[in-house]
Amino acid sequence: MVGSQIGVLPTIGLVVLSGIAGGILLRVQGFGILSRIRQQVEAGRDPGRELAHGVMILLAAILLLIPGFVTDILGILLFIPPIRDLGWYLVRDRIQIVGGFGRGFGQSPRPDGRGDGKTIDLDEGEYSKEQDKASPWRRLDKDEP
Repeated sequence: MVGSQIGVLPTIGLVVLSGIAGGILLRVQGFGILSRIRQQVEAGRDPGRELAHGVMILLAAILLLIPGFVTDILGILLFIPPIRDLGWYLVRDRIQIVGGFGRGFGQSPRPDGRGDGKTIDLDEGEYSKEQDKASPWRRLDKDEP
């Protein structure tokens, strides 16, 4: 229908151009989404919104790669953040994220709220600079040639 109005070559050019635009937009917005997902996970927060945005961006790129003006319009709309926010608003109550990020969203790895969970905290009575002759580690040294 469009090809008969504007011609075959301009129609093919628009289809190729929309595919190239989809690839570029996927790359630019995809890297931004990946960094926001990483920030949310590192902060211990739920990355559900950013994950949904990432899926919608991927869907938008696929729609732009499929030949057709209707799919191109839908794909371009999904690249607009307020449209993605609307999509997230409509599906967020139906999505359940299973699994944790670290020790859970917003939970501290230690009861006192300090540390990153990778530190072993010893009291004065648990640490000594003197070597313990009864240590199993010292016995291993003697057993080896």
